[in-house]
Amino acid sequence: MFINLIRQSSRQISCYRNVVENSSNLYKNLKYRRQPRVRTLIVSNSIRKMSHSIKSRHTNRLAAAKSPYLLQHQHNPVDWYEWSDEAIQKAQNENKMIFLSVGYSTCHWCHVMEHESFMDEEIAKIMNDNFVNIKVDREERPDIDKMYMTFLLLINGSGGWPMSVFLTPNLTPITAGTYFPPKSRWGMPGFATVLTTISERWKNDQEQLMATGSAVIEAIRKSVVERKTLEDDDETQHIYATVESKFNQAVNIYLRNYDKIWGGSAGAPKFPEMAKLNFMLHAFVQGQRNTEILDVALKQLDKMANGGIHDHVFGGFARYSVDEKWHIPHFEKMLYDQAQIMSAYVNAYKITKKQKYLRIADKIYQYVCSDLRNGKGAFYSGEDADSLPSVDAESKIEGAFYAWTFDEIKNVLQDDFEKFKEITDLDVHQIYIHHYDIKPDGNVAASSDPHGHLTGKNIPFVNGSVRETATKFGTTTQVIEKVLTLANESLNKVRSERCRPHLDTKIICAWNGLMLSGLSKLATVNDAPNKDNYLTTAKELYEFVRENLYDKETGKLFRSCYGDVHDSETTSQSEIPIFGFLDDYAFLIRGLIDYYVASLDVNVLHFAVQLQNKQNELFWDTENGGYFYTEANAPNVIVRLKEDHDGAEPCGNSVAAHNLAMLRLYFENREYKLILEKLFLFFASVKPFGYILPEMMSALLIKDAGLAMLVVIGEESEDTKALFDVGRDFFVPGMIVLHLDPKHPEKAVRKAILQFKGVGDKATAYVCEKQMCNLPNTDPEKFRKEFEKYLLPQEG
Repeated sequence: MFINLIRQSSRQISCYRNVVENSSNLYKNLKYRRQPRVRTLIVSNSIRKMSHSIKSRHTNRLAAAKSPYLLQHQHNPVDWYEWSDEAIQKAQNENKMIFLSVGYSTCHWCHVMEHESFMDEEIAKIMNDNFVNIKVDREERPDIDKMYMTFLLLINGSGGWPMSVFLTPNLTPITAGTYFPPKSRWGMPGFATVLTTISERWKNDQEQLMATGSAVIEAIRKSVVERKTLEDDDETQHIYATVESKFNQAVNIYLRNYDKIWGGSAGAPKFPEMAKLNFMLHAFVQGQRNTEILDVALKQLDKMANGGIHDHVFGGFARYSVDEKWHIPHFEKMLYDQAQIMSAYVNAYKITKKQKYLRIADKIYQYVCSDLRNGKGAFYSGEDADSLPSVDAESKIEGAFYAWTFDEIKNVLQDDFEKFKEITDLDVHQIYIHHYDIKPDGNVAASSDPHGHLTGKNIPFVNGSVRETATKFGTTTQVIEKVLTLANESLNKVRSERCRPHLDTKIICAWNGLMLSGLSKLATVNDAPNKDNYLTTAKELYEFVRENLYDKETGKLFRSCYGDVHDSETTSQSEIPIFGFLDDYAFLIRGLIDYYVASLDVNVLHFAVQLQNKQNELFWDTENGGYFYTEANAPNVIVRLKEDHDGAEPCGNSVAAHNLAMLRLYFENREYKLILEKLFLFFASVKPFGYILPEMMSALLIKDAGLAMLVVIGEESEDTKALFDVGRDFFVPGMIVLHLDPKHPEKAVRKAILQFKGVGDKATAYVCEKQMCNLPNTDPEKFRKEFEKYLLPQEG
């Protein structure tokens, strides 16, 4: 009965939607979704005032936590524990069920449930009397989140955050849901009702509850290793013979599901889905420069850049848009999105040489350095969607920081009219409101604003282009671009005085690895506006990671640190270090490989190998293949999962495949080659392979087609650098970059390059593909022509 109650609730109110096809693909389509269009759940002023009163009377043990999310709950009357042996032991000693609540600090509905339920004295009493209550930050402990989200998806077909899971004392889940209102409404059971019902069932029917939960967990456990039985399958045995068919299948699916008007996947909401987009860029290069393939990726990038998901005023991208046009975002900004989107625009620039893509990547860089960077070179996790609409407001609302009334924009631009005089005599306000579709009554459709937060407000949105705006006003594109830049600077100055959204100051190793990749790729663009700054920023990030997210004693990575540094002194449960998971290793290794290409610092590449070896030791399944997400014998982990889909972030197995494909050739490592083959073999049964695992499909293409290799011979000099710059300035998936200094051959990463010879005493470059090398080249301009095949074909 109570499972049906929770299913009914989680299906109606859910941040994420997933259709589970089978237990081996549980997580593959998980997407962060906006809540259904129901009446607003904004906490009333009376509840807000009540929460302030409660806050003054309660401080629970989460006050000792470091996670910003856990600290948000330190004044709840709920007797919260962190995930710990202490909490689990208490549940076992007292034979109490565990209520596990999982969320993150920038989650809108997590805030709602806290203020409605966890700050309520009566609900807190039910929780404290009947359960051991554990609060988990999903970004700090993704292992716990993934385990119980898999369970939730299996029993409900959908999931979300906040995630609410009821566990037996031995950690077996018996039922789960997402957001619950405090009292029953809109056909959803109230949280107090759910708590009471489950508590009574535990008292009266423990054996049946435990048996039900154990059966589901056993199904999940089997799904992790079930692919080992596929080794006799012909398709699996011949995975490399079918690479072309897998490639064509993936491309055809993308073309079929592509939104021909707005780009991206058809329908709403719209997510960036960067792993898929980058695969299409790779597919263009791999597929004989098929412009139909490239158009799919470029249209999405163009429409995203024009949409409200893109912060036109200052830079950066929101998590997703609720509509099909990329117009109205869910306003939170996450570091992993900024890093991946930055990389995609850099790749698009390298293919097309269109400056607009480079400008957008640079604006992301400006945003993350200004708003997400700590004082020592690393990057924070993200910014919330909600903020106070005014200093004296008592309730936060979504998008308050980003939305504008018509008159606000008019007044700001009129007040700053003097600075536009040297550019144009045209009406700057008219240019701005035309270009960004600003309307007197607001440009947000009611269907995209169920809570009414954005009534009468505007989210800047480009319907046309700079060229079309210039034509309308009888001026040049250069004038329009300058006007828009200065106007957004004026608006940003005013916006900076508003109440900012909450900043999650957690520094996550995996996400900083993604950012290291993005910065490094940006630093290899020859005509980038801040090329030296990009490389310096990447270097400072690399040094921060080495110093604060790497444990020299164990050779292991930490999952995260807080503020500026990792505190290795442990005096409480909250300070016991959380070591890294598969994503932390895979994403950072990928970042290190990209940073090596930008910096040519061979020590970075050796560090990447060191971490790859540690990753293999900690996570590799020697019996069946594939990487587990958690270490062996990790405490309180009931199933070691293997992720098998690329979602908002690519999965660790996909990125690991790319890393192994690169490192095996950098270091001519046979062990890496064998692991890579077994990795592909394990995931070969995922169907459709290239659509579910686009990042791994790219790695398979690199493995199958062979990597390109750029070798430059010469001492460190401007001439040597110029030849490197030529090759790095193009999008060549899987290209390894090697330097041979004739005076220091012992420093060469790959000894096989010692056979290459320079032309006289000149810096000399070779480019090799498919086990063949072109003739040596000493002239950068002539050398550039060897790479132009990777460009978008020029019209005419």
